[in-house]
Amino acid sequence: MSKRPLSPGVLPAAKCRHTASSSQARSTVAPTFDSALYDEVILQIFSHLSSADLCAIQRTNRNWARLALDNQLWKALYLAEYGRARLRGGRGFIGRADGREVRPLPGRAKEKAQAEDGKDWKWMFRISTNWRKGRCSIEQIDESVQRPVPILPPSPVDTPVRSTHVILAGNLTIAASSRPSPAPSVLVLSGNEQVALTAGSSQSNNPAYVTTLALDQSPPASVSPQTSRLACFLSSGEFSVFALHHHKPSASAKLFTYIPARPHARTSPIIQAAYHHPLLITLSESFHLSLYDLSTPGKVTLTQTLTSFTSYPPSSLVLSAPAPGTYKLVLAYAVHVYPAHWSVGATELVIAGAGMAVASTRTARAIDVPGGWIDEEKVRGMRAQWARKVARVADTQTDGKWVVLAPGDAGFSAPSAPSGEANEDAILSGTQYTSSGLYTASTLQLYRLSLPSSGTPRLTFVRSLHGQVGPVAALALADGRCVSLGVNGSIWVWDLEAGTGAEVAGGVDLLAGEAEVATQVRAGTRGAVVFDERRIVSAGVGGVQVRRFDI
Repeated sequence: MSKRPLSPGVLPAAKCRHTASSSQARSTVAPTFDSALYDEVILQIFSHLSSADLCAIQRTNRNWARLALDNQLWKALYLAEYGRARLRGGRGFIGRADGREVRPLPGRAKEKAQAEDGKDWKWMFRISTNWRKGRCSIEQIDESVQRPVPILPPSPVDTPVRSTHVILAGNLTIAASSRPSPAPSVLVLSGNEQVALTAGSSQSNNPAYVTTLALDQSPPASVSPQTSRLACFLSSGEFSVFALHHHKPSASAKLFTYIPARPHARTSPIIQAAYHHPLLITLSESFHLSLYDLSTPGKVTLTQTLTSFTSYPPSSLVLSAPAPGTYKLVLAYAVHVYPAHWSVGATELVIAGAGMAVASTRTARAIDVPGGWIDEEKVRGMRAQWARKVARVADTQTDGKWVVLAPGDAGFSAPSAPSGEANEDAILSGTQYTSSGLYTASTLQLYRLSLPSSGTPRLTFVRSLHGQVGPVAALALADGRCVSLGVNGSIWVWDLEAGTGAEVAGGVDLLAGEAEVATQVRAGTRGAVVFDERRIVSAGVGGVQVRRFDI
């Protein structure tokens, strides 16, 4: 049988010239994989390899190392592994000093990723894999640098034991100690540079402490793209607004300080705040929600105050601007369940108009008892909800799309329902905690918050997140990812869509630890944890630690 005739199309240039000399050379030197095939053909073969195989073949030779680093290969791997469509939250991003945007985690939406060919896709794949496996480096922040002024000992009666507040602003790490001090300060860190900014005014010499921090989530101004605003709240009711400089932290300065006319439950203490310039929203411990207009430089105008008798801390605020002049606040909080238990609820507030007042509100609760007569199907649904109630709430967090509830133990968290005294050994061991018959203090509850443009909002239970041992001290939630900090210093990272988790830090043995650590746990020390796409910063029994995933 004769051979099939060649295609009449133009053939590509030959790899080697077909001459007598080249034939003789080929007779002595056998063709190799590199010399026989075009780069495009080799890349097509490499596209069928896994990420581990691509890393392994780089050791073969220089040509394979060059081709295995092809950006399009890693882009395809990233989109296949991490580029699935996600239900994203509403938290914003902060610009870095080097011009590179920083989101809470690497972007995963396919349509967004396909338009960003300038990214280093291998780096994106590497950092996402590190997040999934909990692989990171650890850096300890010296406790002494958080106290640039003399610190007074906390009062055992009036002042609760609190942790250091931490927040991330692009390339800046911001920390503020909650120990009482005559001059509370905020520490701004960037690389080896550390700057202490004094908060509050000099009108009072009474000790005060930082209660919370709020970073401006609005886009940076065109006149000063390398600066952002930070609001710092004190136990005295005062709050200060700072201008943070990303290139040069030493150029950061206080813009103004607001001093309330008189002590009021609306202003002292502030436990949560959200800032989207010019709108500042504060939430006090008595659950007074206050709206401030900061559009006039140096002037603070209170536009509205709301309160609630059915919502309780711990709480979480997410503020966004879906349209010019319109703001949306999503508030998650603890809800009392009769007779002595707790659940979680969420409220959406739409703020619009020149007066920056609340135009509409909608509320959804995880446990909702329908009124009147109910059928059997509603009874079954109510029983399923009722089984998820908890005896304590350690923290609640939302990113506008997901809500996570962390149950608490009898000796640690608030709010608390009446119960017997907790066993001290159980509190320290981190293993004997009960919230209800089905959910322990270390089992996180994940809910999906649905806020349709028209219709009834819903807070639907999705799954329980198992893995962490012992109670949770604090949560951080953004963009479909949750980081939980345990009382014993353990850290877990959760992918909320997939429901998977990875242990980043195992924590310490509280029974075998130092006496100071055990005392902090008994006293109910609040932890703090924040994260962005590259790092996790935690403040707990191990001090202030930075865990970096871009390694």
